[in-house]
Amino acid sequence: MRTGDQIVQDLPWRWGVQGKIFLIGGLGYMFDAWDVALNGFLTPLVGTEFGLTPGQKGLVATANLIGMAVGAVAWGTVADRIGRKKAFSITLLIFALFSVLGALSPNIEMFLALRFLAGVGLGGCIPVDYAIVSEFSPRKSRGRVLSAMDGWWPIGATLAGVSATLLVPVDGNWRWMLVLMILPALLLFWIRRGVPESPLYLSRMGREAEARVVIDDLVARTGTTPEPYVIPVAVDEDKRGGAWAAALDQLRRVWAFNPRITGVAWSLFIAVMLVYYAALSWMPSILKAEGFGEIAAFASTTLMNALGIVGVAISVLVVDRYGRKRVIAIAGPVAAATLVLFSLLLGTPTLAVIAIGAFGLFALIVIPVMYAYVSELYPTELRASGFGWASSSSRAITGFAPLLFGSVLWPVLGLPLTFTLLGVLVVGAVVFMWVGAPETAGRELDRITTDVPDTPASTGSERSRA
Repeated sequence: MRTGDQIVQDLPWRWGVQGKIFLIGGLGYMFDAWDVALNGFLTPLVGTEFGLTPGQKGLVATANLIGMAVGAVAWGTVADRIGRKKAFSITLLIFALFSVLGALSPNIEMFLALRFLAGVGLGGCIPVDYAIVSEFSPRKSRGRVLSAMDGWWPIGATLAGVSATLLVPVDGNWRWMLVLMILPALLLFWIRRGVPESPLYLSRMGREAEARVVIDDLVARTGTTPEPYVIPVAVDEDKRGGAWAAALDQLRRVWAFNPRITGVAWSLFIAVMLVYYAALSWMPSILKAEGFGEIAAFASTTLMNALGIVGVAISVLVVDRYGRKRVIAIAGPVAAATLVLFSLLLGTPTLAVIAIGAFGLFALIVIPVMYAYVSELYPTELRASGFGWASSSSRAITGFAPLLFGSVLWPVLGLPLTFTLLGVLVVGAVVFMWVGAPETAGRELDRITTDVPDTPASTGSERSRA
């Protein structure tokens, strides 16, 4: 007899059922992108208003990204303890509150503190959203669904760029950029209240009656013929201690689950996101330093973000056809190489803009596939926290990237050498992934073999059985 989670993962895709979860989860992810992308536009404007040095300007993005790192850990752990649904809603409410307060900041110290706290709320969106969407998605389309989730990122980043460009002539422009996000965030918080709890989570926590209600409802609404199923034995978990004790316990369990897999997940996140956040946080400032006007610099960065929508569409088309590992191995190094090319073409503005557009395209091919891949590597009881810790590891390091980029890397090494060094890190992470982690395409969640890396033959055999 099959288990309840197998029933859920073998259901047909319906836009009115799983698609609703995808849309609501994706909109929250959109706000994450909007807020992160906004750092690049806020940096020169806030720096001018408060008279910041180039090194101090890096703190604008650093405060927000470090807050997101804390949020990714805290909310990934909370979601694994109290459930996806509650964490799903609260993260946005915290973000909205502190964004409003941030727009009223009277000085740079208050602004940085409130951007940190807004990041704590929003940093939980990615691990929580990916956990709940992956656990409702059919396994045959899970790769495409999770890759398509990242389509919300360039949409949010593009909205940040469009709004920032339009608000440049307005007095107090950076304050209005923050205020503009609040109403849709609160609306989404209200909508999220209707999202059901993940049946896989309910099963793992021993809440069999609740799990059966959700599973039976999914079966009915997808038009699938009901069949008997069993609910697996609940995972025994020690819930003693406070939130940070729980977070550290989850960190221990994430590494105990499989050190090699966790090492691959962390190295991919750190290397790829270090390149992406460095470009995202500093691109408007780089272009302004090279002679672009403020509106032209903002518009060019917006173009980079907009082409990411095309990149996500490509990732959706290739992620299941060619496998997660192959797409990451190709698109990651190519994205890094386009930034090196951009730095060498700055003397020719048109070609430089084409190069950063290419970066936006390839970066948003690799990132959605990487997110889908990492979220599939962990079992249900560790999925949100495993993804959250990988995300947090990258944000803890990339959080300091804007500060180091503006004060050390760019002025001392220059752009070509800086982007080359970042590209070497991406290549190293890709090689580690290739030899150290399995392919996940087409496999059942919680039944992905992680004892040995895949060979091409074993990957193909797994797909034929799926």
